[in-house]
Amino acid sequence: MTERSQEFDREYADLGATTQEAMDIAETSMDIVRQFVPDETLADRVRQKSVHSMGDIEFQHLIEFTGSDEIGDDEDAPVRAGARAVLEDATIVTDITMSKAGITSRGHDCEKRKAIGNGAELAAETGMTRTAASVLELDKQGVYDGAIAVVGNAPTAAFALADCIENGTRPAAIVATPVGFVKAEESRGRIREISERYDVPAITNVGRRGGSGLAAALTNELIHVAKDVRTDELELELTADERAARTDAAGSEDT
Repeated sequence: MTERSQEFDREYADLGATTQEAMDIAETSMDIVRQFVPDETLADRVRQKSVHSMGDIEFQHLIEFTGSDEIGDDEDAPVRAGARAVLEDATIVTDITMSKAGITSRGHDCEKRKAIGNGAELAAETGMTRTAASVLELDKQGVYDGAIAVVGNAPTAAFALADCIENGTRPAAIVATPVGFVKAEESRGRIREISERYDVPAITNVGRRGGSGLAAALTNELIHVAKDVRTDELELELTADERAARTDAAGSEDT
């Protein structure tokens, strides 16, 4: 067993692998992905995870990074912000049960919550979807401030979250990949618009695809980045350009 495999056996918080065979499969799979997706920046790690999750090499080109954090507005900003939030044990709030179930409970001490199941009275009174009402209800309780907000299924939840941000709510980071043919793409565009306007870091995708599995996978990568920071395998406070330059320099030294 390699040192890397031993570390994964103790804390691997990514693909859910727990046995040696499963970890070997996970490592081999990611090694294949890295043949097609760059491996220089934190954003690249998220792109890799999107490809692995969707089984589609071209999906790397559909991932968008918006907003800024305390050191810049480069594409790594949402990943840095999300990893910091994990290190600070921020709450992870998903739209539905499936998204929540897919996010690992290993490698972090964040509380995981789902929005769905809240706001039933508001939904009944207004006729809005249960997921939108749930987001608004949790927002009234202040749950989304400083949280990692994850929307994997419901476009109306993404629209509601964007409205909350417009009204002053500030999540630490957003992962929004709602899927479907009705307003899904538009809802992600709304998140990107709000993300840029209010400097709230967000990871989204373009097109009709997405879903809870993708949202969970990308959130798990934020957890994995945080784990690497915690174990001193990764320095977090670098811009994407700085990180890529270090990666290139290390590669030059190895050749």
